Amino acid sequence: MTAYRFCRTDDIGLLVDALNRCWAPYFPDEPETTPAAFKRSIRDLQVWCSSCMVSFAGDDPIGVLIGAKRASATLIHKIAVHPDHRRQAHARHLLESLGSKLAILGPPRLVAEVSEAFEPACELFQAAGYVQDATLTDYVLQGDEEDARGIDGRFVIPVSVGDLVANGLIPEAHPQVCWERAVETLTARKDDIAGLAVASDERIEAHILYIRTGEGAEIVSLRSSIDDGGTRLKHLIARLREMGTLQFPKVHPTEVPRETLEMLGFERAGTHRLYAAKAG
Repeated sequence: MTAYRFCRTDDIGLLVDALNRCWAPYFPDEPETTPAAFKRSIRDLQVWCSSCMVSFAGDDPIGVLIGAKRASATLIHKIAVHPDHRRQAHARHLLESLGSKLAILGPPRLVAEVSEAFEPACELFQAAGYVQDATLTDYVLQGDEEDARGIDGRFVIPVSVGDLVANGLIPEAHPQVCWERAVETLTARKDDIAGLAVASDERIEAHILYIRTGEGAEIVSLRSSIDDGGTRLKHLIARLREMGTLQFPKVHPTEVPRETLEMLGFERAGTHRLYAAKAG
């Protein structure tokens, strides 16, 4: 008989074990989850143990759901069933149980960001009543460095997450960004994030925030408040290209226009489906 239960804050060890038994087999190239990594997800993504579930066959975890909770929504961050127990409706039951709980406690909106390459996961969310809300696109920029020429009357200055938040340049509520780039995540990861901005004597006109990776950098925020055909953003991108490959994952179509990113030299590298549902 299969048993299901929601978790508590003292269940981190159980959740780590469940992820390594149920999630890791599908992603053999990823490192196994550790308690330290799970605690970072609590800090960075607002994973709530009370929004996580584990299913058991006897004493063995055979399914796991990891939920991250904010005032606006709950994200289904990860959901997986052990390969030996697939096609037995365990994942569907996990989703429905969390939806029933959130219908009472809130928030009522549930979302999931699923790679289109994972067709079984897409089918699961569709069967559970989730509707595709948008397509999120992964972009990558490779190639030779470009000349970072100056912009007359403007300065390139270092900026932090705190600088941009204080100037109202990272909105508190911005639904057109993926969960990993919302202001809550950027604030939690502020010590890992560097940034550059084009500024005049009066204000910041364009900025880029990024995290260094082993092969280059991952962009976590890219915006311009000036309609200049992308000149300021192109200048900032040129400053970063010496780091190597630039990645800009899960871009919402209203976050940065596709035409702007292609003009900057980015190419599409993959897509995710943003699914949404109302708890019930």
